[in-house]
Amino acid sequence: MSVSVRIPTILRTYTGGESEVSAEGDTLAAVLDDLDASYAGIRARILDDAGALRRFVNVYVGNDDVRFLEDLATPTPDGVQISVIPAVAGG
Repeated sequence: MSVSVRIPTILRTYTGGESEVSAEGDTLAAVLDDLDASYAGIRARILDDAGALRRFVNVYVGNDDVRFLEDLATPTPDGVQISVIPAVAGG
C-alpha cells in the first residue's frame, strides 16, 4: 500500500529537502521500515532505542494520533497521508 509521509523541516536532511515522500506498508511500522530503506537513518529519529515512538514526536495517520489508535501497528490504508510532527515546547 502506497502512502504519503509529510516530513517536518528538522528531518528533511534525510529526504534531500523533500517535505513529502512516498512509502509502502500496511502498518505504520512497515511504512517506517520502508521509509528508512529509502532514507537511511530517519527511523532512528522517529523511534527510540526500544523501537517505540519517541516521546517528543507525534505521528498521525490521516487525522488521528497513532498513540490513540494501535501505535506502530496502526493500519495505513492505501493513499493515506502520514504526518510526522515534532512536539513543540517552550514558554
